Amino acid sequence: MNPLIVAIWLMLPAYLPNNFAAFFGGGKPLDFGKTFSDGRRILGDGKTFRGTIMGTLGGVGVGLVLDSIAYLRPDLGLPEFGSGYEMVPVLLGLSLGAMAGDIVASFFKRRMGMERGAALFLVDQLDFVIGSWALTLLLAPGWFTENFTPMVLFIVLIITPILHRVTNIIGYKIKAKKEPW
Repeated sequence: MNPLIVAIWLMLPAYLPNNFAAFFGGGKPLDFGKTFSDGRRILGDGKTFRGTIMGTLGGVGVGLVLDSIAYLRPDLGLPEFGSGYEMVPVLLGLSLGAMAGDIVASFFKRRMGMERGAALFLVDQLDFVIGSWALTLLLAPGWFTENFTPMVLFIVLIITPILHRVTNIIGYKIKAKKEPW
């Protein structure tokens, strides 16, 4: 199987949660509107309970659909996300990890005095990737190392900033995002 297709396939449950969060989010902020010791918001209004939950559920849902396709069509040679309950830590790691990576980046951006929506080159493009990899490696290390080969890791690091830019422009144009980055 083409490693580019495998890379995108494996990352879809991590690529899409932030889009689900932007579309279905809003409501109570994760930081409850509180400030950190530096006087700035801990995370800001852009990180909400509903967005985090819906983003995670959206990513898990995408993973379940992809896994069904891989299972029903083994001739395609696409990797599965596990079998039975084995899928839970994998899909949770990829999806919630992506959300967590973005949340951690927001924390540090607030410490740097950056406002909501401000762009931070490469951090914005890779924070969710690092978060998804870290949590998946923690929750499902065997599955992670079997599927995220060095070539797949390299491809993800190269294509993600490009895909991130394209999807954010689309999100901006359909009015799901306030900024095109």
